[in-house]
Amino acid sequence: MARRRGLRLLGWVGVPAALVVAVVLLWNWDWFIPFVAARASASIGRPVTIEHLHVHLGRVSTFEADGITVANPTGWPQGPPLARVQRIVTRVDVVRYLFHHQLIVSQLEIDRPRVEAEETPDGKANFRLSIAGGSGSSTEIDDLKIVDGQAHVLVPKLRANFDVALSTREQPGQTPQLLAEAHGIYAGRPIVAQLVGGAILALRDATHPWPIDLRVGNGATRVQLVGSVRNPMAFAGADLQLRLAGPDMSLLTPLIGLPIPQTPPYQVAGRLDFANHQVTFRQIEGRVGSSDLEGDIDVNPGDISRDSSQAAARPVMIADLRSRSVNLADLGGFIGTKPGPGTNPTAARVLPTQPIHVPKLRFADVYLRYRAGRIQGRSMPLDNIAVALDIVNGNIDVHPLSFGVGTGRISLSARLVDSGSTLRTSAEINFQSVNVGRLMAATHVFHGAGTISGSGRIDTSGNSIAQMAANGNGEIAVGMSGGDLSAILVDLSGLEFGNALLSALGVPRSAIVECMIADFALERGVMQTRALILDTKEAILTGTGAVNWGTEQLDMQLRTRPRHFSIGSLPGPINIGGTLKHPSILPGAETLARGGLAAALGVVFVPLAVLPTIQFGTSDNGACEHMLTEARQKAPGTKPPAPKTARSTR
Repeated sequence: MARRRGLRLLGWVGVPAALVVAVVLLWNWDWFIPFVAARASASIGRPVTIEHLHVHLGRVSTFEADGITVANPTGWPQGPPLARVQRIVTRVDVVRYLFHHQLIVSQLEIDRPRVEAEETPDGKANFRLSIAGGSGSSTEIDDLKIVDGQAHVLVPKLRANFDVALSTREQPGQTPQLLAEAHGIYAGRPIVAQLVGGAILALRDATHPWPIDLRVGNGATRVQLVGSVRNPMAFAGADLQLRLAGPDMSLLTPLIGLPIPQTPPYQVAGRLDFANHQVTFRQIEGRVGSSDLEGDIDVNPGDISRDSSQAAARPVMIADLRSRSVNLADLGGFIGTKPGPGTNPTAARVLPTQPIHVPKLRFADVYLRYRAGRIQGRSMPLDNIAVALDIVNGNIDVHPLSFGVGTGRISLSARLVDSGSTLRTSAEINFQSVNVGRLMAATHVFHGAGTISGSGRIDTSGNSIAQMAANGNGEIAVGMSGGDLSAILVDLSGLEFGNALLSALGVPRSAIVECMIADFALERGVMQTRALILDTKEAILTGTGAVNWGTEQLDMQLRTRPRHFSIGSLPGPINIGGTLKHPSILPGAETLARGGLAAALGVVFVPLAVLPTIQFGTSDNGACEHMLTEARQKAPGTKPPAPKTARSTR
């Protein structure tokens, strides 16, 4: 009986013990691979496979996974998977997780990760993951180490094909550092980048600034970012110096994500900071071409992953910039011309034909304020410039663009509306007591005194400056009463060779101006004279004809009626033909007159060199109103001026 009870007790104790021993001896953590792989796959929305799984239990348990593979999306072309990792070691505080629902990872080591991030030409990518929401527990990682990480990035849309090496460097007695190097092609140009940063997990530690030293070379563009960030995860407390240099600021667009027009060679530097999820570039100093530049730029990046139709998610840039001295040629890229000094002698046209890229304008909302104390150029009659410009949802408001000319100003207000396939533009320009002496002196041939006032308007459509001028409707009128002009203006028009020669030799005479009127109507890109009169003590000069902005053809005629007898005067007409770029002047005195006309055109079209679309409108000059009315009545085929109405360009 006792023996039977002993056998029974042995069975009760021995069999379970034997089973426990058998389980311990035969246990394989690989049995849990399907469960772990399924959880990992669900968390990233992509199949994950694991070759081996090892666990060392304790208060702080160690979990080791070998041979991890993250697959490409379903239907992805044959090739390497998105990622392979030789080994991942994770040490977790199990007690904190079980009783406090806190996942405390004391160490996470990723050994030899290999990533193949690719995008197809049609925009499909293997690296876009569907990250599932958390289970409610908070996760904290105390130490992260990457050993021999490698990634290959191929994005045809960005013309990018480069390799990245990523690792954690640990040296005795020193804080761990994150090292990254990139080599290859980005934006179609060679890229070389080096990053030395603090330990990855030091990003969470707001008590210790996170150091950063980033240097990027993308073709001829150079970017350097050096300093520290006190609280990177909150985008705050930055002490960073950013330096940018290169041949053209537009080459920065692929690097910073914001569209920038073409510029001459530049070199700028300033302090970069993050606050309230905004990027600020402050205390900017540098040069763009021959112009100095300083000021501040604030950028709210918005949601860069958003659909372009979501207006509220667009980046917003607020720029307050200024220059002590600016060369307007450096700003050519902002209006579709090639920036930098001089013009292209082989170009067939004067007006820029480069399209204004509306999708780029739609990418971000921009609020720009810019002012320059002095405008460079020996032949530049403009003193200073101030502009307030807003780009919102692809629509442009200029309110206003203003140039100082002596004690007067030329100011422009304009609105460009994106209608889907083209830009609808309306603009008004005003000339307020513009100094004639400044305009004439800029030609280095003519002289004069007095002021000009007037205004103009244009309504048009087109995707380039040339198209807008060719499609424009509107009018412009300017007038001058009193003052004086160099007699060469009258002498050349009357072919008074002797007086013109004296003037060309630097012995000009003055012609007292009784009245000057220039009144043009613009219809479908053709600017027709309604009145062109210069009344002086010497003679009365009148002009008729047209300028076709679509073809840039000139068809003008100037005629002089002298008020006195002058030997050598041949008061015949002067015919001006050809194009704006290559005008022809007949008859006689052609060489001198051509140079004078070209210089005069350079002055007349100064605003046109800045914003050609705003050259036209309507206004009368009171002192010459009688002469203007009479001239309009006598001019064949002209229309009376449209009645004035209150307009708004906003």
